[in-house]
Amino acid sequence: MSFAAEVNFDGLIGPSHNYGGLSDGNLASAKNAGDVSNPREAARQGLEKMRLLVRAGLVQGVLPPLPRPNFDLLVQAGFGGSDRDILAAAAREAPQLLKVAYSASAMWTANAATVSPSADTADGRLHLTPANLSTMLHRSLEHPDTTATLVSVFSGDEHFAVHSALPMHSDFADEGAANHVRLCAEHGARGVELFVYGREAGESTAGFPARQTRLASEAVARAHGLEASRSVFARQSRRAIEAGAFHNDVVCVGARDTLFFHEAAFEDTAGALEALKRASSGLFELKPVMVPEADVPLGDAIRSYLFNSQLLQFPDEDRLVLVAPIEAQETASTRRFCEGMVAGNGPIGRVEFVDVRQSMRNGGGPACLRLRVVMTETELGACHQGVLMDEETIDALQAVVARTYRDRLSPADLADPAFADECRIAREELLRVLELEELA
Repeated sequence: MSFAAEVNFDGLIGPSHNYGGLSDGNLASAKNAGDVSNPREAARQGLEKMRLLVRAGLVQGVLPPLPRPNFDLLVQAGFGGSDRDILAAAAREAPQLLKVAYSASAMWTANAATVSPSADTADGRLHLTPANLSTMLHRSLEHPDTTATLVSVFSGDEHFAVHSALPMHSDFADEGAANHVRLCAEHGARGVELFVYGREAGESTAGFPARQTRLASEAVARAHGLEASRSVFARQSRRAIEAGAFHNDVVCVGARDTLFFHEAAFEDTAGALEALKRASSGLFELKPVMVPEADVPLGDAIRSYLFNSQLLQFPDEDRLVLVAPIEAQETASTRRFCEGMVAGNGPIGRVEFVDVRQSMRNGGGPACLRLRVVMTETELGACHQGVLMDEETIDALQAVVARTYRDRLSPADLADPAFADECRIAREELLRVLELEELA
């Protein structure tokens, strides 16, 4: 077993962060639709969360915002002329489409891709499959630019395999790592990969959409060369989806040998746990931490995003640390559960509450904002170094945000042609800091 570290690649929140209410099944997105957002504060909050992990001694990466507005979408929708003409016509004739073109949802990099570390794959390379995000229009536009970003960061066929996104069809609906958990004894050891899906291919469901299919999960596992005996496919409970858990990471998170989940996370909890225990046999002893409905009602779990937290092994700490949104501290049931959990002798020994309110108001907690990538020392050295964070780089990004981002943005402001120029300039300056100018 070689040394490996879990690197969190956070999405740098873009200058067009707004509350467009585009995401069906996301209760926070719907509740705050049309409100005024603060892109500057949103990016600052995200960067300070990164700083917390850097100061803790963890390896922290960042992925830049995607180009916005997406003029290709607007041109394909029939708008023509100059950029100013396109924006004016879209604002007048299709304001909902303009919000789609400006969506900053790529900041939730848990949906960027599914990642399998080299310890798990048949060819010994790190595999990444960008998610097609085909269920929601605004997210379905992301994967071409996300793929280009991942290719720039993880270049070189010797160590990395960046796959194409799955076919853009509902049977292959794929939401990336938000429905995927890797469990292991140590990050560099062989592990078990848990894929959670909401429906079978061709199956229709009433109510909120089930965004991940089993077919998509199986296709990713196949492409990554995973052992069938170390891959588990479990169905997310319909009740959780209808309650607002549009991704499984709203009700479940795992790290190392620990799975932290709500009682209502899976359709068949006993079956899922038994399958994980079989798959982990000979590798590690699974430590399930199930939160009962009686202690934390499902509605509280979803409103507080207790499970949309980062579960991390901090250096020199024997037990795992849960980096949770401050809303979980402000919700009585989740606060009580966290207090009791850390007072016990289970695998989670501390909870660190962080302020990512701007993201939370759009339905994304600390776990949404990061893509976990387990990397060996060699792979770390082979990836693009400009996206690996230290405090100096975080300070430089904060300076760009303070200089170029607005502190007030409403959906109506998207019609301002000057705003499109602001977004382009801000992104170009961020890319220069990260030495990724080829993505401009």
